Amino acid sequence: MAHIESFSTAGLDPRRKLAFWNDRVSESLTPLVSEPMDVRDFNGSISRVSIGDMSLSEVYSDAQIVRHSRYHVSRTTQSTIFLQLQLEGDSLTRQDGRESVLHAGDFALLDSTRRYDMVFNGANRMLVLGIPNSTLRRQVGCPEYLAAIPMSGGRGTNRLLSQLVYGYWSECHRGLSEQMGDRVAEIILDLIAAAYADMPQALVDRSSLGTAHRVRIMKYIHAHLYDPELTPTRIAEACKITARYVHHVFSDQDETVARYILRRRLEACARALQSTSHQHRTVTAIALDHGFNSPTQFGRVFRNKFNATPREYRREKSGIA
Repeated sequence: MAHIESFSTAGLDPRRKLAFWNDRVSESLTPLVSEPMDVRDFNGSISRVSIGDMSLSEVYSDAQIVRHSRYHVSRTTQSTIFLQLQLEGDSLTRQDGRESVLHAGDFALLDSTRRYDMVFNGANRMLVLGIPNSTLRRQVGCPEYLAAIPMSGGRGTNRLLSQLVYGYWSECHRGLSEQMGDRVAEIILDLIAAAYADMPQALVDRSSLGTAHRVRIMKYIHAHLYDPELTPTRIAEACKITARYVHHVFSDQDETVARYILRRRLEACARALQSTSHQHRTVTAIALDHGFNSPTQFGRVFRNKFNATPREYRREKSGIA
């Protein structure tokens, strides 16, 4: 069951509120300093839950300006991309020369490794999803170049993403299991990728043609992940580049393109094996549906990743023999 941590300035001596607030927010999110419009009457609260290597926080505050300066950047120990989903009130965020004004339901990304300012002119509430840059880069080519681009939550994929993040947070309060939480987190990451998939033009101006190629490669992989013929050569042919260049795009990542494809397939198989909706399907059928040609090869690579055979994993996680 998800464990929610909470703190609030309510009831504190007004002289202690600001220091307490800055310390707790910096610990929960990223180093920053708050400048309330009214220091003595300022109130704020944060509730936070961990989702694997990610975090989700609900932040309420009265009117304030938040600054993440060069000094705070120097104290930032992890490269984190924050997805900010506005729930109540409005917010203005500035980063990299861009401004994003968010209303209820809207969202934007923010990069912890660069300076930013946020302005809240009145009481507001938002959800902040903290995602390690390395985790989000598996879904989105270069998320750091998408900071402070406002995304309307009024329709389409954006609306689905907004509703899912808020729904996930609501279910955490109702006792959502850790297993189900991990599955929803994967879906959230996929929806973030879908929401920004049609924005390669936002990347090209900032990071050259190379990033545009990376976006195309990632989109192709995600669309054909379970095709057993998906290989670096096939990707290169579809994207009209060389296989060598496909490998080059992944050279600054933690894994090669082949290992990335394999990991994503294995994670999807693991989710299927522990799902009751797949309980009547054989391990071989699940493996074939997810791009594996050989049950023997699937069993070997699955065991290498999860330290258990597919059947042992299914029995342990779901009780299905």
